[in-house]
Amino acid sequence: MSEQLATVLSRLKGPARKGLIGRLRRGIEKEGLRADASGMIAATPHPRRLGSKLTHPYITTDYSEALLEYITPVHCRPADALAFLGDLHRYSYRYLGEELIWPASMPSRLDGNDSVPIADYGDSNVGTMKHVYRKGLDVRYGRIMQAIAGLHYNVSLPDNLWPLLKELDRQAGRDTEGDYQSLRYFGLIRHFRRNSWLLMYLFGASPAIDESFLDGRPASDKLHRHGRHTLLSDYATTLRMSDLGYQNKVQEQLKICFNSLSNYVGTLRHAISTPWPAYQEKGVKVDGEWRQLNANILQIENEYYSDIRPKRVARHDETPTQALEARGVEYIEVRCLDLNPFMALGVDETQMRFLDTFLMWCLLAESPWISDEECDRLDDNRRLVVERGRDPELRLTIDGQPQRLSERGHEIFSELSGVAELLDIIEGGDAHAQALSAMKPRLDDPSLTPSGQLAARLRDNDEDFVEAILELAREQAEAWRAEPMDRARDALLEELRETSLQQQGDIEAAEVESFDDFLAHYFARAREPRPIGEA
Repeated sequence: MSEQLATVLSRLKGPARKGLIGRLRRGIEKEGLRADASGMIAATPHPRRLGSKLTHPYITTDYSEALLEYITPVHCRPADALAFLGDLHRYSYRYLGEELIWPASMPSRLDGNDSVPIADYGDSNVGTMKHVYRKGLDVRYGRIMQAIAGLHYNVSLPDNLWPLLKELDRQAGRDTEGDYQSLRYFGLIRHFRRNSWLLMYLFGASPAIDESFLDGRPASDKLHRHGRHTLLSDYATTLRMSDLGYQNKVQEQLKICFNSLSNYVGTLRHAISTPWPAYQEKGVKVDGEWRQLNANILQIENEYYSDIRPKRVARHDETPTQALEARGVEYIEVRCLDLNPFMALGVDETQMRFLDTFLMWCLLAESPWISDEECDRLDDNRRLVVERGRDPELRLTIDGQPQRLSERGHEIFSELSGVAELLDIIEGGDAHAQALSAMKPRLDDPSLTPSGQLAARLRDNDEDFVEAILELAREQAEAWRAEPMDRARDALLEELRETSLQQQGDIEAAEVESFDDFLAHYFARAREPRPIGEA
């Protein structure tokens, strides 16, 4: 363990024992594709009996009409977030008929690009904007990529931790001027981006795809045919995060800077304001029909794909970058997590406790600014682990030197152990230490990882990908349908179904501005900086 980290942990344990450091706050966003009983993507609309996907706070859709998205409230205890997420599944299955929630990140069977229906959010301007944005994603990247599902983990650090860290930094002669909380969150993000390959190794769960995902395109030489309809990688951990998934050559040129809030916001604002010739050629509004919101590098900030994002809840008249500018970073969103198909929720408390430990390590460890030279290499280890993470011959590049993944992983775990001890003092018990113990064997035995487990199941049972995941989906659906819901949450979701539909109707009825004018006003506001502290 570095001397710096050891010192910080030692200085924080005293306040932790006195109850002066609060709990982390956590929320989960989980996507899940609806599939029919045969394993084909559902062609039906989002069930109206689940409420309005425009205004419901907990049940909505992501890109596709078939891609459910569940959003939990913020909780201090992982078990509470998981319990809420579980009831969202139980409630949904009440109205899904024979349809299933696909438990894997890579999609069920598809029938070409148009088999992935774009989500429809109604006739209001904000609903139309959501729909046109998704049409733009189709124009730029195709719909099939957008059928991939994942899990986003949102974490905010305790409010009373910041003054303690600020005092430690002040005593060490480090910069504490300006928005200190945002400064430290960006340090967390830099350390995360240098080490996120570890999460993709430990939790990647997508080593295979159904051949329909390629829609006739030639398969990569890293994939080989398995069974009748499956393409399988011998060593990949998460094809979702590979060049098959959420990657984009245009966005790779952005070189989004995570050294400071102002750098980050400035780079994103440049991207949503700068035309891109290939997108200009596709047209924005053609023969009166909107194809995309604009022809810029990014239509809006949300189009930027990243394994982690700084976040701030935006007000109704703000863009995400304006909210960050005005009031700083509120929490971070981890976006590189596959759904574990062997878990009914795609994640469990052990994984959440490990993520908490990893993120706290990213916050407390030293995290120097990323140089231009390092920025060019920042994703190299991640790409290697995504494509070959279970390869025993794989070598990462650590501080310019080749090193085995397991060796570097054990070094990180050594530092994580001290962080887990601190979190267990704060929250009581030994859940974080136990999470490390549960994950540690995976470093030396790739077959224990979710990707290793799924690949082994396909090979050992001579199963196709869709066949295996469909069986898991049926087992999970049967369990969800048989389990009772929390009565209070049941009543809440019943109420929200009606109120969300009413809210959407009210928004549509109150509309007076044309969509063209609405969009022009939106992007005019989006170009306006919001200095920190502005209400």
